[in-house]
Amino acid sequence: MSEPEEGAFVHRVRVYYEDTDAAGVVYYANYLKFLERARTEWLRAAGFEQTALRDEHGVVFVVRALAVEYAAAAQFNDALEVTVAVSAMHGSVIELAQTVCRDGVPLVSASVKIACVNTPTFKPVRIPKSIMEKLAARCA
Repeated sequence: MSEPEEGAFVHRVRVYYEDTDAAGVVYYANYLKFLERARTEWLRAAGFEQTALRDEHGVVFVVRALAVEYAAAAQFNDALEVTVAVSAMHGSVIELAQTVCRDGVPLVSASVKIACVNTPTFKPVRIPKSIMEKLAARCA
């Protein structure tokens, strides 16, 4: 059994019947939902509610790029761990490495770039210093 990358945030999810396809395995697009939920909980654990980012800082994070590799399938009722680890932060972009594991075995791995955008214009902006510092401190 492998352990999550050191410093990685771990979010646990259960596979529900609604997550599966006709073959009884998790429908491939539903892994994106698991990854998204983990990123939301990662931000929350760092002290940033997405509504507060929007309302107080005038920014939100949006997915700019995503590459996913599927190694094995999860099934109904599986308990999964979805990890989030920062690979790099610069300017307006945070690069993340994410995995979906069952019993420590990686089923899905993803490389995700999220961009900080201004809410009225949806144009990229530098990540506010206070946010960058707090996220960087959690990665150290």
